[in-house]
Amino acid sequence: MKALPTRQGFGDEILRLGQLHDDIYVIDCDISKSCKTTDFACKLPNQHLNVGIAEQNAAGIAAGLATMGKVPFISTYAVFGSMRMLEQIRTSVCYPNLNVKIACSHGGLTPADDGATHQGTEDMGIYRTIPNMTVIMPADYNSTRKLVEAAYKWNGPVYLRFTRNEMPFYYDENEEFEIGKGKILKDGNDITIIGIGDLLHQAINAANELERKGVSVRLIDMFTLKPLDEELVLESVKKTGKVITVEDHNIYNGLGSAVSEVMAEAGIGKLKRIAIKDHFGESGNYYKLLEKYDMDENAILKATDELLANSI
Repeated sequence: MKALPTRQGFGDEILRLGQLHDDIYVIDCDISKSCKTTDFACKLPNQHLNVGIAEQNAAGIAAGLATMGKVPFISTYAVFGSMRMLEQIRTSVCYPNLNVKIACSHGGLTPADDGATHQGTEDMGIYRTIPNMTVIMPADYNSTRKLVEAAYKWNGPVYLRFTRNEMPFYYDENEEFEIGKGKILKDGNDITIIGIGDLLHQAINAANELERKGVSVRLIDMFTLKPLDEELVLESVKKTGKVITVEDHNIYNGLGSAVSEVMAEAGIGKLKRIAIKDHFGESGNYYKLLEKYDMDENAILKATDELLANSI
């Protein structure tokens, strides 16, 4: 199966968009090779800035560019883009609701060998709490390209999260994506599995195995964490009654939290969350880490068995 890191989708798409739209700027933080923006820098030098290891400055420059009608994309790692420059993004970008995009590679456990310091496992939850911020994590190369384009067209701050690891292709290049609307990949009646980003791969594998066992699965790619597609969540809970959320993120304040809030307010359904259970990661093979932390296909199958064994 063909596979590429979603960060490569960002690099390819931002170059294409930059060649079409001279209002796009990329602001690098000294890691353009890892974030796949070197081609943009070489081919569009007048639309590129490298501020060095100074993420707070990147946020301030991006805010200034946005006030001049430009559409800046800050490019860095998820840990730095969500924490090192958080105050500047909150106050200088989100408070005035400026049109700045934060495009971050190395989301979740995907920078596996780099260890806990470089594994951004809190980032989506951090930005989910900031008013005016939109939070997106695509699952594969083609969806990344489409959602980077959608982010460019979206008026306001956007946080985009990408993977260091290669991810299989799920979508063809003609698939369309709308920010704030999830995609139903399979429709079923027994259980709903809602995945985001890199763990959609594990969710798809689990759904296929469950269907071989005779379990009818509704499988959703919830690529927009904020604004969440609440209508789709409620529709799915009413249909299946049981939900599993699957995310490469701390169990607090991510996809599982967002879905559980919708379910709790409606007073319906039963939920299990597959996520990082409030601890830091460690250095190791990405797939071994998913297995160790109960975030892989087998963990989803186990959670399904537990939900199906207990009626609401």
